[in-house]
Amino acid sequence: MQSGHKVLIADDDPNICELIRLCLEKEGYETVIAGDGLKAIRLFKSEAPSLVLLDIMMPGVDGWQVCREIRRVSNIPIIMLTAKGETFDKVLGLELGADDYVVKPFESKELIARIKAVLRRYDVKGSEVGKEIVYPNLIINLSNYELKLGGKAVSIPPKELELLYFLCSNPGRVFTREQLLEEVWGFDYFGDSRTVDVHVKRLREKLEGHESNWQLKTVWGVGYKFEVR
Repeated sequence: MQSGHKVLIADDDPNICELIRLCLEKEGYETVIAGDGLKAIRLFKSEAPSLVLLDIMMPGVDGWQVCREIRRVSNIPIIMLTAKGETFDKVLGLELGADDYVVKPFESKELIARIKAVLRRYDVKGSEVGKEIVYPNLIINLSNYELKLGGKAVSIPPKELELLYFLCSNPGRVFTREQLLEEVWGFDYFGDSRTVDVHVKRLREKLEGHESNWQLKTVWGVGYKFEVR
């Protein structure tokens, strides 16, 4: 039985919400339910959930916008829910900061397994709180998700910081895009891996002018590495 975790269920289908609620509470999770995007944002702020299950197609404020709003202030796990047959852009979901996705209809065992896996990865990251990586002109701190360049704090989305932290933690080692998706986004990803390229491009824009004896480098035909000269 799990304990200490609260899950926010955001879906405009009350039957789906009730099914998920029963499934989660049977496993020992606490739940709160939002039937639309605006309520989901309100409950996220007031209830401080451990994880958000977020339907994409909700009236008014959709799941994409809710995901954006949450990622502006928090790095808590988000699992996107999408109905079978709906167009779901996995790249967009990854770029917005989603940790995983589940297609409806789903087996309750699959949903629970994905929730446990995402929370387990998040808890591991939490155990790294206080760890800091320091290079000349570059400081990455996971305790407050802060990036400092040249001694000044720089605003950065959580996934960009996690990607940079991971590469900096393994200087000189080359990672493929697929490996980075698995390590940073935390699940087996099938399809277009261009989301890594997008995040690296954004990181380079932030790092430009601050490189000292280090560089975020492309290894053509393979992937990326953090090179220390």
